[in-house]
Amino acid sequence: MFEEKIWELETPVDLIVLPEMFTTGFTMEAETVAEHMNMDTTKWMKQMASQTKAVVTGSIVMREGKKFFNRLLWATPEGEILYYDKRHLFRMAKEEEHYTMGSVQPIFLLKGWKILPQVCYDLRFPVWSRNKANEQGGFDYDFCFYVASWPAARTTAWDTLLPARAVENWCYTLGINRVGIDGNDISYDGHSALYDFKGDRLCFEGDKETTLLFTLSADQLREFRLKFPAWKDADSFRLD
Repeated sequence: MFEEKIWELETPVDLIVLPEMFTTGFTMEAETVAEHMNMDTTKWMKQMASQTKAVVTGSIVMREGKKFFNRLLWATPEGEILYYDKRHLFRMAKEEEHYTMGSVQPIFLLKGWKILPQVCYDLRFPVWSRNKANEQGGFDYDFCFYVASWPAARTTAWDTLLPARAVENWCYTLGINRVGIDGNDISYDGHSALYDFKGDRLCFEGDKETTLLFTLSADQLREFRLKFPAWKDADSFRLD
């Protein structure tokens, strides 16, 4: 299904973002559905990236030895695979009992953009995604995205926190969520959206299964950071 949707894209793109656990849906059946690195899904993502000349990203259930991770993969057209392991595990579903927490926060590079990957529940923890700037105005990242399986029961939080992350971090922020009803009879209503650095919504989709296409402007981002340098007054801190 995802392959068909990718090939239906009418214009070339640089980045293709898929939801959280896009091969299985959000599940605690880690031992049953987990893959090893460089197996079926990883190979498929590398193939799609090579054929489309775009980075393909999304999270799947990954096994390493006896450990399981909710792992976001970043497949480049050149065949490289980078990854981010979800930091904040959703304890209300007992995710922490089945998966190992990630400890590294990578920044991916794409055509001059610095990009921060995040997964679902990470959205509720702003310290983990705090964007820091130096005296010269150089930032940790320019664009962050959240791949998610965020239930309809908590849509208000999703709609509120995504623009908040954009405003407080002086960056573009994207949230990609699933739609439909899963095997546990939990409803998901999408609300995938892109927000700019001012918190303005640039594109949005409700509960329909669809593909969103959008373009980011580095010039507009740079201009805003120069004209509204609130980052100079940010509190400094360190994560231990």
